[in-house]
Amino acid sequence: MHYQKIIIMKVSSTPLSLLLVLFMFISCKQKDTISTAQNSAVKNEIQYATGFEIHKHDGYSIVKVTNPWPEAKKTFSYVLKQKNAIIPDSLMHFTIIPIPIKTIVVTSTTHIPSLEMLGVENTLVGFPNTDYISSEETRKRIEAGKVREVGKNENLNTEVLIEMEPDVIVGFGLSNSNPSLDILQKSGLKVMFNGDWTEQSPLGKAEWIKFFGALYGLDYKANSIFSEIEKEYNTTLALAKKATEKPTILSGAMFQDQWYVPQGESWASLFLKDAHAHYLWADTKGTGGLSLPFEVVLEKAQKAEFWIAPGDFSSLKQMSDSNPHYAQFDSFKNKKVYSYALNKGAKGGILYFEWSPTRPDWVLKDLIKIFHPELLPNHKLFFFQKLE
Repeated sequence: MHYQKIIIMKVSSTPLSLLLVLFMFISCKQKDTISTAQNSAVKNEIQYATGFEIHKHDGYSIVKVTNPWPEAKKTFSYVLKQKNAIIPDSLMHFTIIPIPIKTIVVTSTTHIPSLEMLGVENTLVGFPNTDYISSEETRKRIEAGKVREVGKNENLNTEVLIEMEPDVIVGFGLSNSNPSLDILQKSGLKVMFNGDWTEQSPLGKAEWIKFFGALYGLDYKANSIFSEIEKEYNTTLALAKKATEKPTILSGAMFQDQWYVPQGESWASLFLKDAHAHYLWADTKGTGGLSLPFEVVLEKAQKAEFWIAPGDFSSLKQMSDSNPHYAQFDSFKNKKVYSYALNKGAKGGILYFEWSPTRPDWVLKDLIKIFHPELLPNHKLFFFQKLE
C-alpha cells in the first residue's frame, strides 16, 4: 500500500492504489478513566480538529486521540510529562511520554511538514519507505543516512525499531488491527496514533500540527503557525466570496470499470465549495468516494467547465491513452484539466500528498487562481498544474 496518506479522499476499506484516482487521501484496549474533575477543569485547546484533544495541566498535558481511524470504537490517551512533574495515580495506566522528545519515527509523509515547520526535522530518525518523502530538507537527511528505512507502514521492521529505541513512534491505523504497533508497544516503546487523515475540514487537518508541537514542548510555536494558516485560509475564503460566477466542476477518474468521485461531505468537496465553485456531486452524503458507471458521469459532467484532480495522470495524452472516452468531456477538449501529480519530489513522491493537509491555504489559493484568476492575479500555482 502507498502511504503518502492523505489519504486525500478516505474510503476506509478501499486500497490506497484505488484512492490515487480521487481528488481531493495495537495496543491493548485502554480504559479511558480520566476523572471528570481533571477533564472539566481544563479546556480542550483544539478548535477545528475533531479527532484529538489537548488538555493542559500543571507540569503535564493529556493528548486524547478520539478518532484514530474511521468509525473507531476506542480512544487513546497519552500523558506528556514535563521534567519533575508529578502525574496523578489515576493517569498512570496511560502511556507516559517525557517531553520534550529528542528522537521520533513517523509513518506518514503528512507528518513531515509539521516537523519542518516546528524546526525539529533533525529529530526524525526513521520512516517507512523514505522514497515517498518529497521535502528537500528531509531528503538531505535521508541521503546523509540520518533517517533509517523502517519497512512499510502495514509491516514495520520491528527489529530495527526496537534497536533504534526512538522516544516516540507516531503511527496510524486503517483499523483496529495493527500487529506491528502492538509488538512495538509490548516491547516498551512509546507508540502514539495520529488520526490527521480522518479529518474532513481543511483547517481541522492543519490543526494536527499542535499534536507535534505538544511532543516537543513547542505548543506556543505550533499555535502561532496554525493561527497564521487559519488567518490565510479565512482571508482567502472571504476573497472567494467576491466571485460573481460558480464554474461547474468534475473530479476523479476511472479505476477499472468504475469512476470514483469525492462525496459531498469530503475534504475535497469542502475545498471546492470554499473556492466558490459548483462541484457536481456536492449534494451527496458521505466523506469517501462515490463509485459510478462512466455513463452516469458523462451524462452529468460532460459540460463541466473544469476537471480537477484526474488521478495521477501527468498529461492529456496519458489520460486519453488510458481511456479514449475522457476526450468526450468539454473540460478535456478545452484543456481545463488540472492535476496535482506534476509537482513531485526527487524520488517521485507527490508534494500535494505531503503538504496539502498542513497548508490548506495554499490549496484554496490554487483553486481560486484556477476558477477565478482575477481574484488572485499574482498567485503562482503550487500544487495544481494544467495538463497539456
